[in-house]
Amino acid sequence: MRDLIINKYFFNMFWTLELASHLEDAPWPATKDELIDYAIRSGAPLEVVENLQELDDEGEIYEGVEDIWPDYPTQDDFFFNEDEY
Repeated sequence: MRDLIINKYFFNMFWTLELASHLEDAPWPATKDELIDYAIRSGAPLEVVENLQELDDEGEIYEGVEDIWPDYPTQDDFFFNEDEY
């Protein structure tokens, strides 16, 4: 029982590039409910829906994946020179 209580209060969303990629084409800006609806309709894995359900629901509008997963890699995070290719 103790483990169940600990897990309930310390659950953290776990994002990967693969999971987050299912939200790249979401209708941004969007609310939590709109994102959950999009994830379900687009056939995203259950883990995406569960992560979205863990978001605080204070009527917040999310502008992009970066608002949900602050560590989401951007183009600036990759170290290559586009001019070389």
